Amino acid sequence: MTQARVPRPSDRREPGEVFSAGFTLFADMLLVGLLTSLACLPVVTAPAAFAAGSATLRRATGAGVPVTAGAYAGHLRARLTRGSLAGGLAVPLLAGVLLVDSALVRGSLPGAGAVAPALVLLTVGGAVVALRATALPAPHTLSPREALLRSLASPRGSLLLAGAVVLAALLAWSIPVLIPLLPGPLVFAATVVDLRSPETERAPEHPAPEPDAG
Repeated sequence: MTQARVPRPSDRREPGEVFSAGFTLFADMLLVGLLTSLACLPVVTAPAAFAAGSATLRRATGAGVPVTAGAYAGHLRARLTRGSLAGGLAVPLLAGVLLVDSALVRGSLPGAGAVAPALVLLTVGGAVVALRATALPAPHTLSPREALLRSLASPRGSLLLAGAVVLAALLAWSIPVLIPLLPGPLVFAATVVDLRSPETERAPEHPAPEPDAG
């Protein structure tokens, strides 16, 4: 007598549900990527946009709430503070510094061969800490100090996030049409790494109620 195959949790569907939970999460990640790209257009809103994307995915996976543009907008409004906008001002400044440094490295300056790898490591490391900051839950949201501490306390997670940053950069360089979708995987990777960090496991978070955006 053949026993019926019991579907894995990722394969189970509710009555009337067309896609599995795994595909739904993938679709949510793409939607968050598009919304984050749109919210990043003013540049100074980039930290708040990534933080809103992380909060939206965190709530969707934890409470089973579907990802919607309204829910994302609610998280975005809650994170558009003076601090986040001030951090957003640093984005174009850092980009300008990196462009100038890379131009100098490409020149015939002595020691350029050693400076180039250091510049790449510094850029990737800064991106990792920035992503960790945007994925922090309340009350640590967008805290560079807390993000740095968590990055140092979880080197494995930081390495995984660094790999995601490098892969996103390669995809943006080789397939520019994917750029609007890339924030989604980055937000997802940062959120998962934070949820698996030792600090999160030792001290389960009790987030403040999020605004109901419908």
